[in-house]
Amino acid sequence: MTPCHFSITIYYRRLMSLNYNFTNYILNFVNHKVKLLNITTYKRMNNNKLTRILFVCLGNICRSAAANGVMESMVSKEGLADNIIIDSAGTYGGHAGELPDPRMRVAASRRGYNLTHRSRRITEEDFYKFDMIIVMDDSNYENVARLAPERKYLDKVYRFVEFSKHHPEWSYVPDPYYEGHEGFELVLDLLEDGCTELLQQLKQEKK
Repeated sequence: MTPCHFSITIYYRRLMSLNYNFTNYILNFVNHKVKLLNITTYKRMNNNKLTRILFVCLGNICRSAAANGVMESMVSKEGLADNIIIDSAGTYGGHAGELPDPRMRVAASRRGYNLTHRSRRITEEDFYKFDMIIVMDDSNYENVARLAPERKYLDKVYRFVEFSKHHPEWSYVPDPYYEGHEGFELVLDLLEDGCTELLQQLKQEKK
């Protein structure tokens, strides 16, 4: 091999080595970015996971319908309407298709809540569809529990007062149907308290 050929060979090998190192650098850089992208995407997907909540009372025209409106309003103000889905139902279907009780709508309207939900009866399908089923009293709990397709689905059922922080004297949300104005105001007080705490817990889980 002539000196000239030898020099060209050395130059070529160095060039190939540089290309190899540069290629490795680029591949490592890209792989690092892909990993970061995957982590970020995972976190975004996890944070954006839908949470579906169903409030339940007897007829779905007073307590659960109001909880529906209160929680929807709070979720909307926090900009989480795309992440938290709210619905409500009753264990009794006699009011199916009706708007909430006029007295509850008036009381809620004074606090800035527009109750437009139409009453419906809870079904077995709801246990598959919702992440949390929140009942207003022990009677609701028993009726809902009997509908559960399997015992494991009872883990989704909560009592509303579990989220109440400022009304420890109440072990349930009372039905205001046969009560006067004060009864509806009390229910709204309890619902605002519990929904505020529930939303805070959900926000912590989504961080």
